[in-house]
Amino acid sequence: MSLARVVDAALEGSVLGSFTCLGYGVRRRLGSWEAPGRLDGRVALVTGATSGLGLAYARGLAALGAETHLLGRDRARVEAARGRIVEATGNDALRVWVGDLAEPRGVAALARELAGAIPRLDVLIHNAGAIAPARALHDGVESTVATQLLAPYLLTEALHDALAAAPPGRVVLVASGGMYAEPFDLERLARLEGPFDGVRTYARVKRAQVVLARAWARRWPAGVVSVVALHPGWTDTPGLARSLPRFYRALRPVLRTPDQGADTGLWFAGAAGAPSLSGSFLFDRRPRSTERLPRTRSRDPRGDEERLMGWLAGLAADAAGPGSEHR
Repeated sequence: MSLARVVDAALEGSVLGSFTCLGYGVRRRLGSWEAPGRLDGRVALVTGATSGLGLAYARGLAALGAETHLLGRDRARVEAARGRIVEATGNDALRVWVGDLAEPRGVAALARELAGAIPRLDVLIHNAGAIAPARALHDGVESTVATQLLAPYLLTEALHDALAAAPPGRVVLVASGGMYAEPFDLERLARLEGPFDGVRTYARVKRAQVVLARAWARRWPAGVVSVVALHPGWTDTPGLARSLPRFYRALRPVLRTPDQGADTGLWFAGAAGAPSLSGSFLFDRRPRSTERLPRTRSRDPRGDEERLMGWLAGLAADAAGPGSEHR
């Protein structure tokens, strides 16, 4: 085993050394990482593009030459993000879209609008997300599930043909290391009553994103649409500061910058080997294990994928209304 692999494995086992900027810095030097490939002439869409990781993804894609679509829920903030990106990159091929991903019916309508407006889509990054302080329902769906699981499902299904028109179209689900603490549990994801823990719900949804990425990868040829979930590492973002203030204060000196957190997604956006990575859980440009604790290990991974896809298809049909179809 090479020295780089040995050091990488040691970092992986340490968690703190791996997920922080320390691990990023070591891996980048050991791996001699090349700059992400140019994306001139390609088209990308980023959700939650107004701050933190989403802004870093959108700015990075624009800097690489992509025509970039920015999606956020507040028009003023999305327009402001667009202005900052144009100023930073000189690329003014950016388009603004507004929608609240917590509202399934609105997302279903927005997905249809996007599908009609974007005939070719090379990169789709599902970044929007937050830890909810209390349970909130929108169109009968809990807000964390709606924003970070159902919305990606609705958007990706609607944009499949646009992704397939840019083989391989690339889909990124920005998950979290929090998912390591929770098994896949569809019953808890669907629960609308009883005690609510926003942090655990967030972790369960992030675990479900990993299952969703595998399910799409199994369903779609990797040379047509390549799908991954990824962990950006512990990153200094407004969402982290707001949702986990103690954790943020304790680790702030070693948190990754948003640009460091966005690195793997930007690398995947132009990676020549994207089809071979489809279905993977990426962290620092490498596929990683999705399990750290025995209690989170699934006895039926394929069954998890099928159950999740069936449930999401039902929610999507309810959101889209009569006559809706999903792949």
